[in-house]
Amino acid sequence: MKTQRGGVITGWGIAVPDKILTNDDLSKTLDTNDAWITERTGIKERRIGGTTSGLGIEAGRAALAKAGRRPDEIDAVILATTTPDQIVPGTAATIQDGLGITGGAFDVNAACTGFVYALTVAHGLLAIGAERLLVIGCDTLSNITDWNERSVSILVGDGAGAVVIEAVDGPGQLLSWNIGADGSLRHLLKCDHGGFLYMDGKEIFRKAVRVVVDSASQAVAEAGLTMDQVDLLVPHQANLRIIDAACQRLGLPMEKAVVVIDRYGNTSSASIPLALVDALDTGRLTPGMNVLMTGFGGGMTWASTVLHWGG
Repeated sequence: MKTQRGGVITGWGIAVPDKILTNDDLSKTLDTNDAWITERTGIKERRIGGTTSGLGIEAGRAALAKAGRRPDEIDAVILATTTPDQIVPGTAATIQDGLGITGGAFDVNAACTGFVYALTVAHGLLAIGAERLLVIGCDTLSNITDWNERSVSILVGDGAGAVVIEAVDGPGQLLSWNIGADGSLRHLLKCDHGGFLYMDGKEIFRKAVRVVVDSASQAVAEAGLTMDQVDLLVPHQANLRIIDAACQRLGLPMEKAVVVIDRYGNTSSASIPLALVDALDTGRLTPGMNVLMTGFGGGMTWASTVLHWGG
């Protein structure tokens, strides 16, 4: 990275609703069962409830505590979400107020790739003078889901993940980034004002694997690494079969992939940070490791980044 200032993640945290909705619970109202959902998605249960601002505040507070930072030390809140509390104002402002942060606040909407987009933007702000930023990925997809429609309702969950990222002299942890979009494919995954989430599952599956593989491969190459130097893969948790197919095409063993979709379902912008924090809390991600985060989302968007953990 051609910059005099980089960033290092110093704190992290998550928040998920208390309510657990299992596959067996869904089978009581839908024509489905646990075996059918598990085989096709890898999901066993998901968390449902709360608000985007409420979950974002909780995850942000945990990240600040982990970093040992006060709210008044944060220059800006960057919230990745597709499910804001309101159309106006941005939900980042509500989170900022709830945490007592005095810096800036803005939302990023890139669907399921939102957290990686936001993390990329955060590094740009650090490069031009910001000192500390709070980056949050949070979605409450249950609020835009038709629970009588099987193809979507079996997939979605609610949650939030947050990180504190601080400026350092030199390149920091970010080795490379790759973001992209193809707006002609926006019809594959959408939700109109006042409507419900729609997705063309078969077509998304076909295109998602390709764009994830292309984006991840470019990011790894731009980091000056080979794929076998990637120690950990933190993918968007959309479908276990997509993760498995992407790993096969990238030449990465599934053992290197962090998988939390069985517990949380597809949480959109929260998906990657939930998996990242799980890897940190379980000791799978440690200083000196190269971690690849990659995903796809509505837009259609895609995004990948490679971090050398710890800088």
